[in-house]
Amino acid sequence: MSPTHGAHFDSDDSLGPTLARLRRAKNLTGRELGKLVGMSQPKISRLENGVGLPDPADIERVARALDAPDELVRHLVARAEHAQNMMTDWRAFTVSLPGRQQDMGEIEARLTELRVFQPTVVPGLLQTSEYARAVLTSYQHVITPLDAAAHAVVAEAVAARMARQEILTYPERRFHFLIMEAVLESRVCAPEYMPAQIQRLREVAKQENVTVGLLPTDSDVRILPMSGFVLVDDDVVIIDLLNTSISTGGKRDTAAYRQAFDALTEAAITDIDPLLDRHMDRYLRAMRHGR
Repeated sequence: MSPTHGAHFDSDDSLGPTLARLRRAKNLTGRELGKLVGMSQPKISRLENGVGLPDPADIERVARALDAPDELVRHLVARAEHAQNMMTDWRAFTVSLPGRQQDMGEIEARLTELRVFQPTVVPGLLQTSEYARAVLTSYQHVITPLDAAAHAVVAEAVAARMARQEILTYPERRFHFLIMEAVLESRVCAPEYMPAQIQRLREVAKQENVTVGLLPTDSDVRILPMSGFVLVDDDVVIIDLLNTSISTGGKRDTAAYRQAFDALTEAAITDIDPLLDRHMDRYLRAMRHGR
């Protein structure tokens, strides 16, 4: 392929438009470029439109396939690495609850190992449908008033969250969950739904590819993040906020959250049945007494 000619490039230009101009200078469509570098046309479009965090390796492969000069390739890769170190607000890509479930499902479909810490609610992959409905209704209330349309959105998001849980059945994937004991005490949903939720935790914890650790209320925790987070293959960390999530692929950020997760793991217990039994008995007693 001949060198790229006829395209003007400025060092201040953003990454996506530069790739698009390189492609147009080679008279290639997005589909043709995707075939050349082994990527889908939608992925090429996402790179050119700045959707999501660009993988520096993908940027280099595309730029070299387009015969970009070495200096420009290095510049574009540096831009991609800089983007990895920035926190990305998910509201730039999707606002709806079903959309966020779809985004997480796409991430989970590609992962090898997942680490999840939750100080306030049961992690989504471990939730029962009724517990998920309560959690997602709370989130939806922050976004819009809870009218009939909003309840329909919540129902769609619950269904999507339940579908995501199929990933737990794949034996080649590894999952590590850390949950604060206070999660079992919180009245996130009606008490009559908690026994089923506790049983769900018990059953999933028995899977060979899943580890569930509980942090007792009196545990000695050296590092306590202020929000829940998800660490995907030690490559990307996703941090929960009230009305959105933020993510980063920066090496320092992911290393810091991995360090936090490992510290929490040291304080957690994995023989969770006694603790689950105690909370199960508490909910069953409350149900018998109508509380």
